[in-house]
Amino acid sequence: MDYTPDPVHEDIRRAVRALCQAFPDEYWLERDERHEFPWEFYAAMTEGGWLGLTVPEEYGGGGMGVTEAAIVEREIAASGAGMGGCSSVHIGIFGFEPILQHASEDLKQRFLPRVPKGDLQISFAVTEPDAGTDTTAISTFATKVDGGWSVSGKKVWISNARQAERMLLLARTTPKDRCERRTDGLTVFFAPMDRERVTVRPIPKMGRNAVDSNELFIDELFVADEDVVGEVGRGFEVILTGLNAERVVAANAMLGIGEAALRRGVRYGRERVVFGRPIGQNQGLAFQLAEAKIRLEAADAVLRKATWMVDRGLPCGAEANYAKWLCAEAGYQAADVALQVHGGMGYSREYHVERYFREARLMRIAPISQEMVLNYVSEHVLGLPRSY
Repeated sequence: MDYTPDPVHEDIRRAVRALCQAFPDEYWLERDERHEFPWEFYAAMTEGGWLGLTVPEEYGGGGMGVTEAAIVEREIAASGAGMGGCSSVHIGIFGFEPILQHASEDLKQRFLPRVPKGDLQISFAVTEPDAGTDTTAISTFATKVDGGWSVSGKKVWISNARQAERMLLLARTTPKDRCERRTDGLTVFFAPMDRERVTVRPIPKMGRNAVDSNELFIDELFVADEDVVGEVGRGFEVILTGLNAERVVAANAMLGIGEAALRRGVRYGRERVVFGRPIGQNQGLAFQLAEAKIRLEAADAVLRKATWMVDRGLPCGAEANYAKWLCAEAGYQAADVALQVHGGMGYSREYHVERYFREARLMRIAPISQEMVLNYVSEHVLGLPRSY
């Protein structure tokens, strides 16, 4: 690995940082309080050419890789936008991998050129209330009909569904008891979000309120044959596409939140005077901030390796999971320390660290829980018996 600064990457950092300056903490606090999608920020990112960053140039995209997508999301999070900012543009920046790698050329031509324009809003509809992380246990079922499929079922924790036009929808097309393997019989559809067939119910939640999370109730939704992504019955492979890359991109956002929180904590440590001196002069607080910085840097070192491996197509399941786990813990600790340094004011909304804290806590659950990362490492790295 070469740690010499890359001029292109430095240009990306500067450009995204400059764009985000127009959207200060107060903007994100307001969107969080009002539960409003950040349309102004989304439009600025579209105008800046950041949507479609990883879409190939032949479809009008930027043709860049995971490293560049990760840099963009980290700068967004570090600006103070946190996961509200990242989640509003994540799919546009890095959400079309299953389509890029598995969809027909017809489907690509119909939809991918719209991504850089910012006028195609989609959701991922995979998780179900009775299945959770056990994706193979989903019950949403697609029945073959003339010209396509009729889909019925329910999904939960589906982001962006209120404004989505389409969704990458995972459903069973063969009953599980008729499959040789539990991962067989699943199919991915690029399904229309037909409001007459799909009921969207928002989930009140703790944080990241600028982007909605929802329950979906799907009743005989028609999906045309040409909107199947990949092979029928092999949807599990489609869903796994880009999994390591997704964890790397998400891990960068986690570090960005930690950096924003640490910046606030250090500033308050310098400015807040108690007992005649800045509170940051007290080792009890200074050491906590210093430790948070060290943990962020250590997590970043592992993350850089994982990102480097992903972009070179090297097997890196272990490294991507290490990075996700470490960055989630480091980001959360930094947010927790920043809140603690602020004392009672950290619990108020005035200094924004409570929002960082809430969003950092989310990343110990999503896109995969810390416990499932440890399950992966236990089984696939250490060779221990499968525990789930």
